[in-house]
Amino acid sequence: MEAQVSAASAFHPWSPPSDASDIVKGIHAMLHPRNIVLVGATDKPGNYAERIWNNLVKYGFEGGLYPVNAKRDAIWGVPCYKDFASLPEKPDHVLVLVPARFAVQVIRDAGAAGARSATIVTSGFSELQDDESQKLAAELQAAVRETGLAVTGPNCLGNLSAGEKLFTNIDDRIVTMEQGAVAIAGQSGAIVMAIRQTLEDRGVGVGYMVTTGNEAGLETPDLMRYFAEDPSIKVIVVYLEGVRNTKAFRDACKAARAASKPVIALKLGASEGGRAAAMAHTGALAGSIETFDAIATREGVIRVGGLDELIETTECFVHAAVPKGGRLAAVTLSGGKRGMLIDAFYAAGLNFAPLSPHVSSELAKMLGPGSIVGNPLDAGFAAVVDPSVYMKSIKLMIDDPDIDIVIVDAELPKAPHELRERNLRIVDEMAGQAGKPVIYISAMSIGFTEYTKDLRKSLPHLAVMQGMDRAVTAIKSLLDYAKLRKEVPDIVSSSKPAARAVLEKTLRLATGAALDEVASKKLLKAYGIPISKEAIAQTAAEAVKIAQQIGFPVVAKVVSAEILHKSDIGGVVLNLNSAAEVKKAFADITARVRKLKGKPKLDGILIAQQVEAELELVVGAALDAEMGPVVLFGTGGIDIELMKDVALAGAPLDESEARLLIGRTKAGIKMRGYRGRPALHEASAVKALVGLSNLIANAGDRIASIDINPFLINTRTGVAVDALIVLNNAAARRAAGH
Repeated sequence: MEAQVSAASAFHPWSPPSDASDIVKGIHAMLHPRNIVLVGATDKPGNYAERIWNNLVKYGFEGGLYPVNAKRDAIWGVPCYKDFASLPEKPDHVLVLVPARFAVQVIRDAGAAGARSATIVTSGFSELQDDESQKLAAELQAAVRETGLAVTGPNCLGNLSAGEKLFTNIDDRIVTMEQGAVAIAGQSGAIVMAIRQTLEDRGVGVGYMVTTGNEAGLETPDLMRYFAEDPSIKVIVVYLEGVRNTKAFRDACKAARAASKPVIALKLGASEGGRAAAMAHTGALAGSIETFDAIATREGVIRVGGLDELIETTECFVHAAVPKGGRLAAVTLSGGKRGMLIDAFYAAGLNFAPLSPHVSSELAKMLGPGSIVGNPLDAGFAAVVDPSVYMKSIKLMIDDPDIDIVIVDAELPKAPHELRERNLRIVDEMAGQAGKPVIYISAMSIGFTEYTKDLRKSLPHLAVMQGMDRAVTAIKSLLDYAKLRKEVPDIVSSSKPAARAVLEKTLRLATGAALDEVASKKLLKAYGIPISKEAIAQTAAEAVKIAQQIGFPVVAKVVSAEILHKSDIGGVVLNLNSAAEVKKAFADITARVRKLKGKPKLDGILIAQQVEAELELVVGAALDAEMGPVVLFGTGGIDIELMKDVALAGAPLDESEARLLIGRTKAGIKMRGYRGRPALHEASAVKALVGLSNLIANAGDRIASIDINPFLINTRTGVAVDALIVLNNAAARRAAGH
């Protein structure tokens, strides 16, 4: 089968403006090179060099193509060059295919010869764990920095720039070289190639595909930034194994958002880095994928759960206009399908809008008995017998200004079908004129034939989706994206110098894995977080005096930096209503600590105000190894892991973002007055979240996690009654088992 190259008019690539960043200019040089040089050219059957050469020839790359191998005069029927100096022109894009031990020198020589970019296909660097490979990886990174080349790899599988007919990739499957609206980048060559192939099989054009490998030079966020600026790209798809530079990632997301280009991300899950935070509840609940969602979603990223979902979501965003609202309507020919649509959208938290009186009246006149005039519409027998009735039903929905998205339960034909094709083209024209999303959903994945793929390409205004559940997820993502602000301002810490001074002093004096409760609360108080009235006692008599000053009832709690979860060892006694009860609690807790294995140091017994609470909350913060500082809010108390009613957001927060975070939880619903109960003191929780977010942001990488559990709240106030601050140091990592 011959290569398929679109017969589109001459390609005129966009060029970055003069004030574009060096990274954007470098990526442009890599994807739009004047020539390509293959260093390490060899014609051993099946090797990567030969496969890449064949692809460049097959798809008709119009720039210069030069193989380099010091031991050959000719290869693949063309002259072979000894080195860069012997080339007929200055090298531009260099493909490095030599063994790893020679790759560093090739990069240095390419830079010296005037090359602007390179792709290092060779493996044998940081993906291996031996010392020699790690050393080579460090040398390669240094060479990339020194030369200033735009470099992808090592350990990658090459790139696609469809408009340039450039395919420096080993894939031997057929590629339709058309400047499509999708750009793909990611570290796994196999996954990125599979995404490209599947989109191609669905009739969705891919303009760029870049495999980044170990990312010794360019990282995936750099490519995102370039795709955000290139006007030929409408949707950005990324596969992320990890985020090394959170700021670069967030900046790239902001650039994509500003350009109205959705970023659809498939992200690998939990990270082991920084898991000292798992010593605290917050660390256990704020896993890597949850923190990624907390930060990336704010920046407009759509994270998908798998490859099938990624394909459907990409199809949806490529062909569906961003809706003006969330009012859904659907048309089907089956009562059973109608029920499935209702169930599937309801499960995703979406509902169909009531039809307007005009639309209902018109449909009732046309359809008669055997149909269900509602939303979704079951056009039933009348539409099956008379296809024009079916088309009029769809048109009524599309033309209705009170409907934002129209869903049609139907699939594309797999073979020529004159009536269905004509109707599809009519609906495509309606959708284009209406400027609202019209989405065809096949309830099951039926697959595309070559005929279906070509037909699909002729329907630019229709999204065509496979599998109801995945389609619903994609539509929900489209609706969520439509609600986002185009630009999201950065929030900076609002902490006062006095608070930061207490933080620096506390961290300077800290020696163990965690701060004890007294030191933790002192630091929280400095950051404006309301705490309960309390004091530490060294004797039973002192405990009684403190209790009398605070006023009964009080709580007695063990104070020890070596005891992280006090309740687990009987280190908390509640409802102390007299001096005798305080003395007994003091003695009981002291005795329990003395019996513990390891003989933890007892720093005293904390006597604290017992707050009457309507609700127990958890307010926390953690430092994620990839995404940086995040804050957590939700239902607290002893059932925190069981309930898992928590939401996260990147730190720092302002009051507005804190209220949004609270509103994403069931605890937040209760706080605002649930089933006729009075509203609780939300302002104290907001104050705690803002203060905590400032604290974790100010600490940099020195605090692993902060737990305030419980944060007790009633109608008048809210206070932190327990706190644990785990440090990010060697002692904490040992205590966490790392």
